[in-house]
Amino acid sequence: MNTMSLPEYGLEPGLRFACVLDGRGGAVVRNWVEVRGWQPGDGVLWIHLERDDPEAQTWIRSESRLDPVVAEALLADDTRPRVEVVGEGLLIILRGISRIAEHSESELGGNIDYVPLHLWIDGQRVITLRDGDHSLMALRDLRMALAAGAGVVRPGELLARIAERLVADLEPVLEKMDDEVDSLEDAVLEKADAGTVRIMDPTANQEVRHRLSDLRRQAIHLRRYLTPQRDALNRLQREECDWLTQRDRVLVREDIDKLHRFIEYLDAIRDRAIILHEDLSALVSERIAFSSMRISKASNRLTALAAVVLPPSLIAGLWGMNVGGVPLNQEPLGFLYMGGVCAASMVLVLVLMRLLKWL
Repeated sequence: MNTMSLPEYGLEPGLRFACVLDGRGGAVVRNWVEVRGWQPGDGVLWIHLERDDPEAQTWIRSESRLDPVVAEALLADDTRPRVEVVGEGLLIILRGISRIAEHSESELGGNIDYVPLHLWIDGQRVITLRDGDHSLMALRDLRMALAAGAGVVRPGELLARIAERLVADLEPVLEKMDDEVDSLEDAVLEKADAGTVRIMDPTANQEVRHRLSDLRRQAIHLRRYLTPQRDALNRLQREECDWLTQRDRVLVREDIDKLHRFIEYLDAIRDRAIILHEDLSALVSERIAFSSMRISKASNRLTALAAVVLPPSLIAGLWGMNVGGVPLNQEPLGFLYMGGVCAASMVLVLVLMRLLKWL
């Protein structure tokens, strides 16, 4: 008999790993041949499969001895978190954070990967399935604990620990989202305090708006799955199963409390993102209005200047025509007279604009 070892992970088609719990915190590895020959008296079997692999699908449908309805539910594509009682077992569908997404350098730059985990548990077997192109940290941690001889000993404990790890893996994601909101809040408040032309920088504003939109979308997307997952765990801890002990129910209840807190946390993140988006829009609008006002004042000044110099320009244009009969053409002091007329017309226009309150 082989003790559980990490290098044997995923060596056979469709089979990520399989083991029989030894009841002392360890497990012995099983391959496809040994899985097919397993009997309930051999111990509790945990088999983890790739849901979209033909070999795994054939085993689920034809060799697992599961009810056909349960088999099709385990292999279904589009599923939401839920718990269904089928005979002496439970059909459970949960969601967790992908290991690839968790270690991504730009986790908030795109959609977070929520991996569906399909489970069947009946006191003698635990069957888990997930898509072949994903990986769940929750299952990997439990498998490593079994390899070290410090893992679970009962199927109910295994189920409770899976739920616990799936919920715990959400916390770092929420912390990163909260840090992102804090960073954006500081950026917007800095713009508001500065009141400088920085707020009119299209590139910076576009980046902040894009990051706020990502946060709101991810908060809504994550909440969409956390709410039914909370409801599923609520039903799980109420189900009467011989293999689900009171301690297992207490662990599940703790997970439910955490999910309540996470959902409230997501609502707060979403609301803060909406408020920041509105504040940024208001700041941009105020800055645009302020700039428009400055442009309007400048235009008024230019208009007033044009009005002041218009009469002298008209007079100079008339007296500059090269035709006969121009008044004062032969007068020695004619230029001084015309200069005085131009100055007087400018003063008259200024006084008139003051009276009309155009200046």
